Amino acid sequence: MGLLGLKLLMSMQRGGGGRSTGSRTKRKRPPCQGDTPQGPKKIAYSGPDLPADIWCHIHSLLPMRDAARVACVSQAFLQSWRCHPNLTFNKETLGLNKNASQKDGASTDLTVIIDRILERHSGTRMKAFKLAFCDCVVDTCNLNNWLQTAATLRVEELCLSLPSNHYKKDPYNFPCSILADECGNSMIQKLFVGICAFRPVSGLAKLTTLDLCMVHITGDELGSLVSSSSALERLTIRYCNEITYLKISSLMQHLSYLMMFECRYLQMVDIKAPNLSTFYFSGTQIQLSFGEAVQVKNVTMRCFVQCNTVYYACVKLPSIVPNVETLNIYSSSEGVNIPILPIKFLHLKHLSICLGAGDGSFCPAYDYLSLVYFLHGCPVLETFELNVSHTSIIHNSYYADPSHLKQMPEYLHNNIKKVGIIGFWHSKAWLS
Repeated sequence: MGLLGLKLLMSMQRGGGGRSTGSRTKRKRPPCQGDTPQGPKKIAYSGPDLPADIWCHIHSLLPMRDAARVACVSQAFLQSWRCHPNLTFNKETLGLNKNASQKDGASTDLTVIIDRILERHSGTRMKAFKLAFCDCVVDTCNLNNWLQTAATLRVEELCLSLPSNHYKKDPYNFPCSILADECGNSMIQKLFVGICAFRPVSGLAKLTTLDLCMVHITGDELGSLVSSSSALERLTIRYCNEITYLKISSLMQHLSYLMMFECRYLQMVDIKAPNLSTFYFSGTQIQLSFGEAVQVKNVTMRCFVQCNTVYYACVKLPSIVPNVETLNIYSSSEGVNIPILPIKFLHLKHLSICLGAGDGSFCPAYDYLSLVYFLHGCPVLETFELNVSHTSIIHNSYYADPSHLKQMPEYLHNNIKKVGIIGFWHSKAWLS
């Protein structure tokens, strides 16, 4: 709900919902702590006569900036603003100039505003606390104080993203000790940490979502955190270059989603989480190992260096993820033609191949028609999409003699419902 929806609600109540009213009954507004009106009372419309909890709920649905605005003009929302559950601090929500720099005082203004909001917050009902600073340098002491305040209020969702220059030069050390109390208890369910050093000392029992981006953390540290957070359902790791391997044990019964995105020095991923259903990987080819009990259904592979990703998927994946149903492949170059698949994708229903992703260059001798062997290895395939980038192809390779296709045994794909092929130049020789 935004301001437009709120205004509509207020106008409907003013008009009696389309019913004529001879007089307006005086309504009591929700009580407000510390509200000591002085001077003569002003007669003002304070909104529909709703319970305080309803007002708080309506207020919580507004974006933070809109929530602050209506609190300035409505007594009904003033108290609920002081216990607003979702606090997001960035230049947009705080109304700071996007082009402002530290010299213009943007960092000082941001610090003052955040301090004032937190000082006036009642400390109840807070669920989400987000700090996202794209280009403002914030003092370390202030960051520590804000994060400590969020931890003290026992937030369920915590987000911290710092300017990119913090990654290489003197990275901020996230105070991991605040995530749990002295007894090791923590209320945090969703944790997003970006562009800092993150050295966890213990697991988080209620953590369901973990997202790390450009974070200094080793494979051992990440593995220890994950294995000690048994409720974890989603794990996203992006641009974390200290990680060389990741091992996830079979004890992670709830883990269903894993993304490893452009972790430069990653060499191996060993996963035994039995209920993992979606695996997304982007980077150079690595060693993949999934336990026998793992039932991965959706796989995305993006490789732009040392590619041959399509060949790798054909030869390796049927034995690594035998139950996959949806497979998306992105490759910037292929130098090895597809062979007859030794093992078939017996459950694959949806196949998407994008060649030339990342503006790579393909070997002129690559035989695109060999992709037919891939299709032959997918007996229950329902949808097939092939997208080829024009900028990555030497057009002469299209026009290889397709006569060898006529020598191949016919194979019926009775389950095919949709086929899309994009990016090829037309050629009569290919229509047979």
